[in-house]
Amino acid sequence: MDLDLRATAAGFLGAVAALGVLAHLVGIGDLLFALSLARLDVVAAVVAVAGVWLTAWALALRTVLAALGAAISPWRASAVYAGVLFANNVTPFGQAGGEPVSALFVAESTGTGYETALAAVASADSLNFVPSTALGLAGVAYLSVTAAVGDRLRVAGAAVAALAVALPAAGYLAWRARARLEAAAVAAIAPAARVVGRTVPRLEAPTRHAVATRVEGFFRAIEVVGTDRRTLGVALGFSTLGWLAQAAALWLSLYAVGVVAPVAAVLVAVPVGAIAGVTPLPGGLGGVEAVLIALVVPLAGVTAATAAAAVLLHRGAIYWLPTLLGGGVAGALGADRV
Repeated sequence: MDLDLRATAAGFLGAVAALGVLAHLVGIGDLLFALSLARLDVVAAVVAVAGVWLTAWALALRTVLAALGAAISPWRASAVYAGVLFANNVTPFGQAGGEPVSALFVAESTGTGYETALAAVASADSLNFVPSTALGLAGVAYLSVTAAVGDRLRVAGAAVAALAVALPAAGYLAWRARARLEAAAVAAIAPAARVVGRTVPRLEAPTRHAVATRVEGFFRAIEVVGTDRRTLGVALGFSTLGWLAQAAALWLSLYAVGVVAPVAAVLVAVPVGAIAGVTPLPGGLGGVEAVLIALVVPLAGVTAATAAAAVLLHRGAIYWLPTLLGGGVAGALGADRV
């Protein structure tokens, strides 16, 4: 469960710099004034809706784990998923950087093999992208008919459309080439594992056969999930609920600062903003905020300071709350290993 502390520290320094630039651009005084107008009862509702999102995606992961023979209670799944979000939020490149650590959380919490846990996390994360493109396209289509289409909406629509095409295509190609991908993974991992085994004290390098067995287990687990229609349907249902909760959290954040935004606006902004999570910043911190503010201003028709205040409330519930909760989970699991 070890994280690269230097990379994490560098990432947070970059995120702080990005947030500082954003605050300067929108005006710190105006931003603080907009935040001072926020209704605390609505802010509490934002936090509650964020809890619905976290629970829904935790249940999606639980559904995938159940298909792989790893039983876990809903409450424990929620705690474990908070740990998954913590790993994603403190490592550069978001989910891509956090998945190896997330899989270790899941493996230790469920007693399953690491390769199975990694397959479950990768499958759940992949499934979570599917509803976002559908909701984003629905929002873009509605706004295109009912409102003037500006440059930013065109960019947002192009981004959502590109995801809608690229993700299924990439998934299909990867599925067709899974045998070659498995062989390539073994060829890449086995030499690296031998180097690590020779250089790290008290760590025995696995044999090529052991590496091949684990890689095969990972791909077989992916195949089990990918061919189970009931698992896919239930997991996608929970994932969709999670995205709707995220959109509702942004809508409520805007409402908290006195803005009644079009529902379609948040349906577009949330999935497009999530794209910024693949930046080198931890969990997309700084990048996601910038994208959301840039979209909310024209789509909701508000000032930059008002949009920034709403986005900060939204990200406080979606980013910082699970990061703090997940940090506690990570600390507890780390203590169990001592």
